[in-house]
Parts: sequence; structure tokens; C-alpha cells
Amino acid sequence: MSATSRPVIAVVGAGPGVSRSVALRFAREGYDAGLVGLDPDPLQALATEVAATGAQVGHVVADITDEAALRAAIARIGDSAGRIDVLHFNPSAFREKDPLELSVAELLQDVALGVGGLLTAVQAARPYLAAGSRVTVTGSMAADKPWNRAASLGVQKAGVRNLVHSLDTTLEPDGIRAVSVTVCGTLSDEGAFTPDRVADALWAAARQEPETWRSEVQYRG
Repeated sequence: MSATSRPVIAVVGAGPGVSRSVALRFAREGYDAGLVGLDPDPLQALATEVAATGAQVGHVVADITDEAALRAAIARIGDSAGRIDVLHFNPSAFREKDPLELSVAELLQDVALGVGGLLTAVQAARPYLAAGSRVTVTGSMAADKPWNRAASLGVQKAGVRNLVHSLDTTLEPDGIRAVSVTVCGTLSDEGAFTPDRVADALWAAARQEPETWRSEVQYRG
């Protein structure tokens, strides 16, 4: 990537699934993209797909739970493009353990990814965000209706939604808004809850009018 007059989306937790669909959705709307993910092969594959839309794209391999590495990755994208117009945060940890099996260390490890990663990403991106910039987050019905067999996921999704509310209130005076999209269904390969349909909902949420802005939007299909 190089400095650009086109808007830029930075996707944290980039790879297959919703993050792929979000990156492609915004690229087709004229955005360049910076991608941050842990696994090099899916990250490179997504970068190639995004570039095929005509967008400039850069990608950085980083562990999202490594605060220094994530800050450096976001700064690399911001410095290269000269701006970040949308910061999208997607990752969460799925660990199949109920509350009697889950250790405190495991819970904190998962929350460090699914909630702490957003905090680090926004703090790192803030110098590159300007009035009109947006922070978007993939939320889940697990925040309200957790599955006990994946207890940490519900905690992550409730926590990240709460953090989005606080971020939105903090950033709003500078014209920057944050929103989580609560996906009220199970992701699938067809029907109302495909990754592409969720990406459409995230696109729409990012384009809300400031006067009627909601920091949580529910997507029900």
C-alpha cells in the first residue's frame, strides 16, 4: 500500500469468513485495504482477492493478543496509507468448555483476543482516524444468549459490545463513531446469515447517519 486519496479499511482478524466478506465488500465500494491476521496463507489469499477488485492492499501477520505486534501492524497500515477510514474488528476465540471446566487463565486468554484486541487496535488507529471515520465490530447473539458449552465466547461478545458503547461515546466529539453489529443467527453457507449478508449489514451500519447513530445494530436476517 501507498498513500492514497481513496478511503481505507483496516481489517483486524482478517482471513476466511466474515472478515473476508467485509474486506471484499468495502473494496468493491472503492476502499483500499490493510489486513491484519495470524495465519500467513489465508491472509495472502485474501490480499490477492482484494487486489483483484482494483484496490490497493497491504497485509501484516501479527498475533492480535500481542499488544506491541498489533500496534505495530496498525501503525504500518496507517503510515503506509496515510489514513484509516474504517477499522473493522472481527476476531473472537471459540473454546468448547463450560463454566465448570473453564479456567480463569483460559477465560482471560480468550478475552484478551476478543475484547482486548479491539482496545489495542483502536488506540493504535486513533492517530489515523479523522472526523467521519468509523469503527465496526462483528458481534454475536452469544452476548445475550450464551451457549454454556462455550462460556468464554459469550463473555467476549458481551464485553466487546460494552466496549464499543464506551468507544463510541469517547470518539463522538471528534466525529468518529463506533458500532457493533449483533448477528442474531448462526453463520451458514446459504440463507440470511452468510458471511456476505453479514458484511452487507456491517456496511450499512458504518453508513448510518450521525443524527440517528446507534452503537449497536442487530442483524436478524
